[in-house]
Amino acid sequence: MHAWSPSSWRQRTALQLPSYPDPNALKDVETRLAALPPLIFPGEITQLKSRLAAVSRRQAFLLQGGDCAESFDELGQMPVESTFRVMLQMAVVLTYAAACPVIKVGRIAGQFAKPRSSETETQQGLTLPSYRGDIINGADFDVAARTPDPQRLLTAYSHSAATLNLLRALAQGGFADLHRVHGWTADFVRRSPQGERFEELADRITESLAFMEACGFDADKAPQLHAVEFYTSHEALHLHYEQALTRHDDGTGRAYGASAHMLWLGERTRAIDGAHVEFLRGIDNAVGVKLGPSAKPADVLALLDALDPDQEPGRIVLIARMGSERVREALPPLLRAVRDAGRTPVWCCDPMHGNTVTASNGYKTRDFARVLDEVCGFFAAHEEAGTYPGGLHFEMTGQDVTECRGGAQELTDESLASRYRSACDPRLNGSQSLELAFLIADVLKAARQRR
Repeated sequence: MHAWSPSSWRQRTALQLPSYPDPNALKDVETRLAALPPLIFPGEITQLKSRLAAVSRRQAFLLQGGDCAESFDELGQMPVESTFRVMLQMAVVLTYAAACPVIKVGRIAGQFAKPRSSETETQQGLTLPSYRGDIINGADFDVAARTPDPQRLLTAYSHSAATLNLLRALAQGGFADLHRVHGWTADFVRRSPQGERFEELADRITESLAFMEACGFDADKAPQLHAVEFYTSHEALHLHYEQALTRHDDGTGRAYGASAHMLWLGERTRAIDGAHVEFLRGIDNAVGVKLGPSAKPADVLALLDALDPDQEPGRIVLIARMGSERVREALPPLLRAVRDAGRTPVWCCDPMHGNTVTASNGYKTRDFARVLDEVCGFFAAHEEAGTYPGGLHFEMTGQDVTECRGGAQELTDESLASRYRSACDPRLNGSQSLELAFLIADVLKAARQRR
């Protein structure tokens, strides 16, 4: 392999990057970002990789979830807290069923850029650049909003720093204490069947804690009961931003992407000779790779060789996004090829992106039943291959949105318009997320009992 540097990606073909009208303004912003403190520190990044290594050894499970694309307009305590809360609930449900630790990774504090299938968008005869996420341009359809603005990179940094500050407080400041498990349920979820089921589980947890304390267990000396580890991730799409936030650690001699604990390659940017693979191969973070139904075994093995030549446990997360109709056909050849090559990455299922459809009223949506069906197909493929289905990756929010059809709420096409708030792709709401966690918990419990 040729020598790597944080800027060596610039010698490769870079897809999905915006064209800025003033390159000097972009360069000035990159210089300013490079002088700012890192958002994430090497020790945290190393810790996540050690946790993911446990997943690769079948000793833990990965739960990754959050917004499709974060919005600058929604910075505040409520959106962050609601997503954190429902991820805690999902993790508790999965932990109870699988009897193993659940590693919690949010799509948050940096998920501001989105790949697009077209460079431009046309409305009423006017053609403008496509909306690529708040880190690049605005969603409003006018020339000013759609013109890429490098100042947005600084705004993204500021928003990420504020969100990380809140997440660390929620994770370590008492909110995640298991003694407060009853307080995690949002009101609109509490009134649902899955809310009632979670309350029953919370009762059992509370009774178990009381029993242990009655037996002399000192809960005050068990930090695992009072706080959680929570990590952040986003797609490493905007390479100018990622390079500017790359930091060299003198202690290890390695480079780290200081914008998130984990970064991932998208389906559109995983070309083996592309700029995004070149950048990610040199940083020491955990790296995810999205794999759609067109992925071939040779593609996956080449990516593993490029991104993880030393076969470091916890380094690579392969995120399958096949679609419910393709997963049972497209995934098994990849599982067999990776298994036969002696590789043990974390295998994760993204059942959202392959199941996006357009509703009769024009809204982009996803069907709850198809999401669940892809998860079931993912688990079935792993059981057949003798490999470990190590995680799940969802676009979700803790808020009471109406963006995905179906589930116990029985949301229909007509329901979508009432609270459709996503800036890009549809998300599961808090109730649907918890419902899905319980259904997946049954699958995990059955798999545990077969072992």
